[in-house]
Amino acid sequence: MKFKKIIFAFIALIVLGSGAVYLSAADMSDFDRISPFDVRSLWLMRQVRYIIESYQVDAETKPASEEDLLHGAMRGMVAAWNDPYTRFVSPSQLKNEETEMEGRYGGLGMYVGERNGQILVISPMEDSPAEKAGLKPKDQIVQVNDESVVGWNSEQVVQKLRGEPGTKVNIGIFREGVDKILNFEITREIIKIESVRYNMLSDDVGYIKLTQFKQKTDEDVRNAVRDVIRQGAKGLVLDLRNNGGGLLDASVKICAIFLNGGPVVETKGRSERANEKYTADKSRHMTDLPMAVLINGGSASASEIVAGALMDRGRAVLVGEKSFGKGSVQTLFPLTDGSGIYVTIARYYTPSGRMIDHVGLSPDIEVKGEPSKDVTADAQLQRAKAEVVKQYKAAEPKSDKNIKINKNINNAKKVKRGKNV
Repeated sequence: MKFKKIIFAFIALIVLGSGAVYLSAADMSDFDRISPFDVRSLWLMRQVRYIIESYQVDAETKPASEEDLLHGAMRGMVAAWNDPYTRFVSPSQLKNEETEMEGRYGGLGMYVGERNGQILVISPMEDSPAEKAGLKPKDQIVQVNDESVVGWNSEQVVQKLRGEPGTKVNIGIFREGVDKILNFEITREIIKIESVRYNMLSDDVGYIKLTQFKQKTDEDVRNAVRDVIRQGAKGLVLDLRNNGGGLLDASVKICAIFLNGGPVVETKGRSERANEKYTADKSRHMTDLPMAVLINGGSASASEIVAGALMDRGRAVLVGEKSFGKGSVQTLFPLTDGSGIYVTIARYYTPSGRMIDHVGLSPDIEVKGEPSKDVTADAQLQRAKAEVVKQYKAAEPKSDKNIKINKNINNAKKVKRGKNV
């Protein structure tokens, strides 16, 4: 009853104007508890709605729904915190993102992110329309279908880029070192993400490529490690180039394959639930084979967790170029109408205490270049392979015990288990 009284009084205040109705101290206390804004702010919002509905040229023939108005206000409120990774998603957007995590969706096949007000390509996925068209990490998206998207947020740009498979989209790109806008016409496709592929680079070096971290990626990596060892691998190259990340849990499980226990990553935030130390599960450890990890400007988020952990623990040498520097944790808070808010609740720190966010990881060995399907032309991959060979050859004369394979390699446990365009 008291709630109805407050709402009635508030409506009267809106209708009659300031000072027409007064709420008691008790009523105001209840009002403050249930309202996201004070009375003055709500009155301003009501004025804006009234003005637009009364005077905007299309408002009568094309009215905005109550849901669109509410969601628009929520997007604006969330955006006021100036965090590109804290964002509101509508019920339909949330459903689409859940589909992406299952590994199949329609689009261009690239990760995008926001930095300093710019919408950047974090990384195109391997064999995706975006990669085939020639998009590269750190390309800035400035136009979509001849419409400027400068000043837009990443969610708006993503929605503009998506569409029905088979349809085309024109993208204008600003690329550092190029003095004109580059235009790309790309045909949208159903994107089927294969998170892991592997092969032998030679008789003694295995190669494992990760494209993203999703629910069952760790199982795929375990199978890959098992197979290349059976084929005679004495060392491994783990390729995380152009891997935009994914699930935190998946990255921790993958680290456990190569680390015999110990710290992987720490998250630090304001709330108690955000502060957590993640360690490698010893029972999941498979191998101590010498390793090199490939990174570049398209390696972000979960990729940086894995690379940072293996680097700090002295488990692998990092080869390539500096990573993207997306080291923050987003948690989804579902809302009652089916929408949700992704909120940045913490930042990642490597085992040595280094912060990744907006900093990135610098490789032990810097090698310029780009991934290439021609292995012999891939300078970064060739250097990583050479480092692995150097490591295992240095260990061979000492003892075979320097290369250990966990007894669980043939009895791996199955386990159940992040914005793409």
